[in-house]
Amino acid sequence: MPTAQIGQPAPPLPDVEWVQGKPVNFDELSGNVVLLEIFQVNCPGCFIDSLPQAIGLHQRYHTQGLTVLGIATAFEDFDKNTLENLRRLLQKGEAIGATRQLLAEYGQLVDGCLPYRIPFPVAMDQLQQPQGEASDSEINDFLDHRFAGFQQQPAIVRQQTRERVRQYLHALAFRAATFELFGLQGTPSQLLVDKRGILRASKFGHYPGLEADVQALLRE
Repeated sequence: MPTAQIGQPAPPLPDVEWVQGKPVNFDELSGNVVLLEIFQVNCPGCFIDSLPQAIGLHQRYHTQGLTVLGIATAFEDFDKNTLENLRRLLQKGEAIGATRQLLAEYGQLVDGCLPYRIPFPVAMDQLQQPQGEASDSEINDFLDHRFAGFQQQPAIVRQQTRERVRQYLHALAFRAATFELFGLQGTPSQLLVDKRGILRASKFGHYPGLEADVQALLRE
């Protein structure tokens, strides 16, 4: 599966399962700026900073043309980052695992639950069990989007890195379609798509300039 590129049309989302809100895709949102918030249920950082930021942006700008969508993915802790736990989160606000532990330490839970609800549509990423060894093209795609300057490394380093990536992909219990389609490095990740459907930003972790970038795209 080719990886999405900044400055190119955002590829359609894979066949994700919409748990909250109606199924939607980028081609149906022409004329809107789209923020795609990608998180894991068992990801404390997603709930400390990124999801509250996305909720705030939804509240401030949804009447001005911003559409916020959430995708819960899983590239680790497959026993916790599940569809069932996502449903509990969305329906009851229940936090689990490391998320519950850290939010409790920060005093951000009420009876083990979030004191707020996620107000925008949320889907569970499409997870598939790997079939055989990763192909050369999959390994190359992984390296191109996660290892800056890989081709400038000495041959022995490139060879060793390729082998580690091959082993990593082989060991995955599941492959997350949206996570891989956009070449993400982890969670939280934020994607911005402009009014013409062009992928304009893909960020991993804390994104302090997100609101300014949203405002700029809304003005275009």
